[in-house]
Amino acid sequence: MRRRGPRGRTASGAPSAAAAAEQGAWSNTRLLLLFMVVNFADKAVLGLAGPDIMRDLGLGREEFGTAQSAFFALFSLSAVGVSLLTRRVRTTTLLLAMALLWSVAQLPMLWTAAGFGTLVATRVLLGAAEGPSAPVAVHHLYGWFPQRERTLPTAVLMVGAAAGVAVAAPVLSAVIAWWGWRWSFGLVGLAGIGWAALWVRRGGQGPLAPGPPGRDAGAVAADTDGPALRRILLSPTVLAAVLGCFAAYWHMSSQLTWVPDYLRTDLGWNGVLAGAAVAAGALANGAVLLGHGLWERRSARRTDRVPRLPSGAGAGLLMLVAAGAVTVFAVAEPLWARLPMLVGPMALSAVMMTVAQTACGRIVPAGRRGPVLGLVVGVASLGGVLSPVLLGRVVDAAPTAVAGYERAWLLTAALLAVSGACAAVFLRPERDARRLGVPADTAPAPGVHVV
Repeated sequence: MRRRGPRGRTASGAPSAAAAAEQGAWSNTRLLLLFMVVNFADKAVLGLAGPDIMRDLGLGREEFGTAQSAFFALFSLSAVGVSLLTRRVRTTTLLLAMALLWSVAQLPMLWTAAGFGTLVATRVLLGAAEGPSAPVAVHHLYGWFPQRERTLPTAVLMVGAAAGVAVAAPVLSAVIAWWGWRWSFGLVGLAGIGWAALWVRRGGQGPLAPGPPGRDAGAVAADTDGPALRRILLSPTVLAAVLGCFAAYWHMSSQLTWVPDYLRTDLGWNGVLAGAAVAAGALANGAVLLGHGLWERRSARRTDRVPRLPSGAGAGLLMLVAAGAVTVFAVAEPLWARLPMLVGPMALSAVMMTVAQTACGRIVPAGRRGPVLGLVVGVASLGGVLSPVLLGRVVDAAPTAVAGYERAWLLTAALLAVSGACAAVFLRPERDARRLGVPADTAPAPGVHVV
C-alpha cells in the first residue's frame, strides 16, 4: 500500500526529503521537456523553410534532401561517442555543452552570403551536437525515477519533440513570411542559448544516477556487473527496438522534411497554412505520447494483476495502424480523407520512441544504460539520415511530384508495417531481463512511501 507523507512536509514545515526529491525530479523533467522543444524546433526549421531555401539557393529536391541528411552525418557517431562519456562526465555538463554547441551552429545562416556549403556545414555541426541529446536526456531523467515510474517522464520528454514542431511550425512560418528564412535559424539559435542559461541555474543530477556523482568504486562496479554488452545488444528486445526506432525516425524525418513541400506542391497551400498543418500533426504526436505515458503509468500501479498486452506488442500494433494511415494519406483521393490521417493515426508511430527506450533501459544495468541508449539511438537515427535524401530521389525520379510523393509515402508505410510486426513479436523487455539476469529496479518513486 502506498501513501504520501502529510503534505510532503516535516513537523518543522520544511519540505521532506521525499517531497524535495519529487520536486527535483519533475523540475528536471520540465527543463528537459523544454530542452526537447528547442531541439526539435532546430530540426523542423529546415523543412519549414525548405521551399524558400530551394528557391533562393537554386536547389533541387535531391540537393535539399542532401542538406537535410547532412544533419545526420555525425548524428549517430556523436550519439554513441558522447553517450559513452556518461560514465565519466556528469549528464548536466553534457546537456549544457550540447545546447550551447547546437545554438551556435544555427547562427551562421543569418549571414546573407551563407549559401549551400554553409548550410550543409552547419547542419553537420548541428547534428553532431544534437545526436546524443535524446539518449543523454533520457539517461539523466532515469537518475531521478525508478524503473516502474519511468514511462510517464519518458513520454513527457518525447512530447517535447512534438511540442517543438507544434510551436516551431506556426512561429517559424510567420518569421519566414515576415523577415525571411534566415531569421528562422537565428531565432532557434537564440532559444537554445536561453535554455542553456536556465539549465545552469536549475538543472541537477538525480539521486539514482550512476557513475561520477558521489559514487564509490564498489557502487559503480555493481552497476556494470551483469551480462556481456554483446548479449544485451543482440537480444530480441534491443534488435526490435532499434528496428522500430529506425522506422519511427524515418517517418518523423520524412514528415519534417517533405510534408510542407508536399502540401504546397500537391495542394497549393501557402507556407503559413502548411506550417499550421504540420503543427497540428505534431500536436497529435504529443497527445498520443502523453496519453500513452499516462496509460502505462496507471497500468504499472495497478495491483489487481489483470492481464494486459505487453508494451512491445501494443507498440507494434500501433505502428501497424500508423502504416495503414500513411497508406491512406498517400493514395486517398479526397482531401477530407487524407488530412485526418496527418493529425490522427499517423502519429501513433511516435509511441515506439518511448517504448523502445524504456524497454532497453529495463534490460541494462544502470552503469551501462547511457552507452546502450546511445548505441540504440545512434543506429536507429540512420533512418533520419536515409529518409530525406532517398525520398527526395524518389520524388524527383517520378514523372510528377504528386506521383513521386505517393511512392515515397507508400515506402514509408511498408517500413512502418514491417518494423511494427517485429516489435509486436520480439519486443519483450521483462522476458529478456530475466534471461539476462538483470533485476528490476525496486527503488521507491520520489515522494512515495511504501508501508
